[in-house]
Amino acid sequence: MPNTTALTFHDAEAVIERVQQLMNPDDFAGVTTTFAADAAVRLDDLPDAWGRPPLETFLMARFARQKNHRLQKQLRAVSDNIVACTWEGEWDDGQSGRRMQGRGFELLTTRGGEITRWEAVFNVAPKAGTSPWPLN
Repeated sequence: MPNTTALTFHDAEAVIERVQQLMNPDDFAGVTTTFAADAAVRLDDLPDAWGRPPLETFLMARFARQKNHRLQKQLRAVSDNIVACTWEGEWDDGQSGRRMQGRGFELLTTRGGEITRWEAVFNVAPKAGTSPWPLN
């Protein structure tokens, strides 16, 4: 694989910071250019996708749905060109207006400064309300 330079911890922090900054103000163009043209995307139980067009479709729907998005990512590990992080976010639902919250875990594989694979799992729930888990 060309340009799969191993990342330092500092490099990985820069990747996370860039994505976090772009996702907070909903910078659609900036977010999509962070991904390689041939990027593979695996999110939760959604069908796998390859390339920018399906990624752009997903992100446009996401940005329409998540207003006033506030995102916080935390780097957890880096190995070669793979970055592992957790994230927590809050937003207003673009359809119902409800305050929402979510958290998740993601793996970002990089090549030449771009993300070539985005794998993520996440949970979403209303900000105020009961948890779907029977642990309360």
